[in-house]
Amino acid sequence: MKIALAQTNPTIGAFEENANKVRSMADRARAAGCDLVVFSELVISGYPPMDLLDRTDFVDENIRKLHELVDSITDIGIICGFVDKNPEAQENPLFNTAVLFENGRILYRVHKRLLPNYDVFDENRYFRPGEQTSPFPYRGHRLGLTICEDIWNDADLYPQIVFARRLYSADPVADMVRSGADLIINISSSPYWMGKRASKRDMLSRLAAKYAVPLIYVNQTGGNDSLLFDGMSMAFDGQGEVMACARDFEEDLVFVDTEMQQGDIHAVTPSERGAVLKALTMGTRDYVDKCGFSKVLVGLSGGIDSALTAAIAVRALGRENVTGVFMPSLFTPQQTVQDTEALAASLGIELVRIPITEMFDTALDKLSPSLGDVKTKITGQNLQARLRGIILMALSNERGALVLATGNKSELAVGYCTLYGDMVGALAVIADVPKMMVYELAEYINAEKTVIPDRILDKAPSAELIPDQTDEDDLAPYPVLDQVCRAYIEENLDPDAIASKGFEASVVSETIARIDRNEYKRYQAPPALKVTTKAFGYGRRYPIARKYTWE
Repeated sequence: MKIALAQTNPTIGAFEENANKVRSMADRARAAGCDLVVFSELVISGYPPMDLLDRTDFVDENIRKLHELVDSITDIGIICGFVDKNPEAQENPLFNTAVLFENGRILYRVHKRLLPNYDVFDENRYFRPGEQTSPFPYRGHRLGLTICEDIWNDADLYPQIVFARRLYSADPVADMVRSGADLIINISSSPYWMGKRASKRDMLSRLAAKYAVPLIYVNQTGGNDSLLFDGMSMAFDGQGEVMACARDFEEDLVFVDTEMQQGDIHAVTPSERGAVLKALTMGTRDYVDKCGFSKVLVGLSGGIDSALTAAIAVRALGRENVTGVFMPSLFTPQQTVQDTEALAASLGIELVRIPITEMFDTALDKLSPSLGDVKTKITGQNLQARLRGIILMALSNERGALVLATGNKSELAVGYCTLYGDMVGALAVIADVPKMMVYELAEYINAEKTVIPDRILDKAPSAELIPDQTDEDDLAPYPVLDQVCRAYIEENLDPDAIASKGFEASVVSETIARIDRNEYKRYQAPPALKVTTKAFGYGRRYPIARKYTWE
């Protein structure tokens, strides 16, 4: 059987647009002589629809659009995902469903059995788990159709999967094979994070080899709010060898012949740093576009974080759609002025220069009766950042351009950022990128072509809110800070376990204290593009008002 793996970038709730992509890919697959074309999980509604699933009109429109596709696509089989109703259930009356249809008839449907309810996933909030299912005979094969998490629970393979643990007693793949399935098909909307591409490929390969059956995996691509989907749909033969592979982080259509055991293998990004950069670029482009905008503003400070954010924005949207805003104060050295101008020239973007010195002086004058002299105190430092936030948002209102926040994960973790100041924005592009990786991504960009001036990479990080200020006057050195933050946030280790890795106990305790007491800032931060195993946002939910802390 010749099968097309149709990797699309759906927009949540854009039913007609998503359905048109299904039609277009189906037409191309039919023209290529395919018997079957496979799409991703919830491709009609887009994933994740979250509380839109509580709206009956949303669910009904998704079902109506499915039936339009069933009636309009002929002469090829289609497998796709949609939201199905369960009229017999009073609570969680919905299913996350995969369906096979052909020539106006729905032949087979399967409901997702394993519903993830961890990290960014909330599927038990909306769906009922499916019951035991059996393979379906189709064109000489017995199809074992599964949905995303259904394929991630093989007991023999979990010791090799470093980013997950076995959570369910059932194993839908094993059940399908025991019932005679000779071709496993999995439709997914599986988000990207660093390291997952290799682990996923290894897991799928081992699974195909274990059961000695071909395996088809089709994943969504694109960015939906914080979540980034790498695509990288694949087909494996019964020995676990790759027969076909789609590109990562972009729409693609690849073909595989299960009889000939061969197909299209498209190139994917070889390095993890390159994958992170491609993910952030895609996520920025999709967030801006899917929210109905085309232009963005980036506050340029002369530092590495804003430089990287601006470079990503240019890659995502084009230089004509990116404006840099430089807001020097009396504490801004001439070198920063030069570096900012050099960066804007290198990127080819418009640079708007609005000094804040007079605004700052006026604010200090008006506030001094109540505050006293706060010019170089933390209040004065935050005041400068908030004046810059006011300017950025005023420009955003007037120009109809989204503001991209420029803070990194290390700063956000320990609260080294100003609420209503440098945290303003519609999207935090690098807020899940640790500081040292910021340098790595900048160097990766410069390896292609020098875009970010060397002096920006070489200078000591500084907020430049008081004379001779550097970040590491207040924080642990970033190479240490990043490792402690990772151990606490992503690995969930306690202070003693982190200190046992060779870090000073005082550094560990102070860093953890900073992380804990700045939860309130993160609740008010813009959405961040997720690239690590545990990002701030709805994937990490800690209470703000609490008494429990590490002793």
